[in-house]
Parts: sequence; C-alpha cells; structure tokens
Amino acid sequence: MEQMLENRLEVSHLSHAFIKANGEEIRIFQNLNFAVGAAEIVAIVGRSGAGKSTLFNLISGLLKPSAGKIALGAREDGSAGSIAYMLQKDLLLPWRTILENAVLGIELQRPVTTADRSRAKDMLARYGLESVANAYPHSLSGGMKQRVALTRTLLANPTVVLLDEPFSALDYETRLMLENDVISLTRSEGTSVILVTHDIDEAIAMSNRIVVLGGRPAKITREENIVLTVDGSSAERDAVTARGAPEFPQFHKTIWNALRASDVAHASA
Repeated sequence: MEQMLENRLEVSHLSHAFIKANGEEIRIFQNLNFAVGAAEIVAIVGRSGAGKSTLFNLISGLLKPSAGKIALGAREDGSAGSIAYMLQKDLLLPWRTILENAVLGIELQRPVTTADRSRAKDMLARYGLESVANAYPHSLSGGMKQRVALTRTLLANPTVVLLDEPFSALDYETRLMLENDVISLTRSEGTSVILVTHDIDEAIAMSNRIVVLGGRPAKITREENIVLTVDGSSAERDAVTARGAPEFPQFHKTIWNALRASDVAHASA
C-alpha cells in the first residue's frame, strides 16, 4: 500500500468480482471511491449481501481487488500506518489467558513489554475484566469475550481500525460504553475508524460520515455528513448524548430512506 497520503485511507476506483466454478463472474463492487481522514469515523451501511464484509477483506489485504487501488497513509511522524481488523466473532485463542489474548496483536508485531502488559491490564479493568485477566476464554460470556477482542484490537495501536458489527452481541449498556471508547479513541489518539453496522442509530451516534452501499454490483448511493447539536454545540458528543440530538431523527429517516431506495433499485435490477 502507498504512503504519503493526505488521508489515512483512500479507496480509488475499486472493483471486485468472484469467479464461480462454472466460470460465471459475480461482480461485487464497481468503481468505489471514498477516503477516511485522520481521527474520522466513517460508518458503512447497506442491505445484507451488499459486500460490506468483502470490502473489509479488501481493505485489510485479505483479498486482492480485481481493479482499483487501496492506499494506506502514514502516521504523523512519517512511519508506516497499520490496520487492525475486529470481526463479528471474537476469535480468542482458547489456550491463552485473557491477558495473553489481549496482547496478541502487539506480540504479532514485536516483543511484548511490561508496559504493554500494564496497559492491557488497565484497559481490561476499564471493561470490568480485571478479575478474569488470568482466566481462559471458555469461562467468559459472549459480551465479555467481545470486550477482550476490542482491547486486543486497540492495544495494537493501529492508525485505521476496521469494526465489523463489533457490538451486536452486547447488552445495551456495554454497547454504549464501547461505542464511547471508540469515539474517545479518535479524539485522544487520532485513530481513524471504519464501522460496518446494520444499526442505523449506532452509525449516526458514532460516525462523522455515513456511506450507504446499494445495488449489485454495489456502489455508493449516498454519503451523509453527520453533524449533531449536543448541549448547544456540535462538539464532544458521546454515544448517549448523540442519540438525544435534535437532528438525530432526521438523519435516521434520511439513512433509512436511502437504504430502502437501494433495496428497490436492487430488486428491479
């Protein structure tokens, strides 16, 4: 991937297709173009089967695109940027303790230090997992495992985080807390986030911009900048206050109508 970009990530003229066993080509994307700036949260929404997870596989390098370019920008100090990918499933290693799972992303890049372990313990404590740091994944609930997975993702210090339906299995209170942690991460570390979600409320509350995918092959049918007034200003919103913003219902209606229009267009295609 290229460096020296103004944005943290740029997707240019991206097209992708799968070839079936009989030689038939199934086109997933056609000429996608979008960028993600520093400290920006971009939510991607679309109907099931619109290719959102395939897009993440392309961005993360797990798949090579049929055409087009995906370029990752450098850090502020000029060093190479990096991507961390949090899937819907926690994918914790059952033979490693919770603490050992939490530092796995760091371990894959370099030796884990005492400071890394201390930072991991602090983050686990924030999520109420301090008492199970030395336990194994089989003893945790699904929501607890997902919190460990988020800890592992953030500890790797990525410049771009890919979140694929990360909070769908969590209770509402925990979900809001982790949404806030991601929002805070962009402010404190300048990390950029791309969020795939089916939850329109979550997309509006967390993101600076929403990208709607529709059609087959998928294309961007709408981009919506999200500006919410919280306590009389548009700054320092969180997952709770965002949902109470006066603009929130209109944004929900706009995105919902864009998704419905995409479904109609796909059905008639």
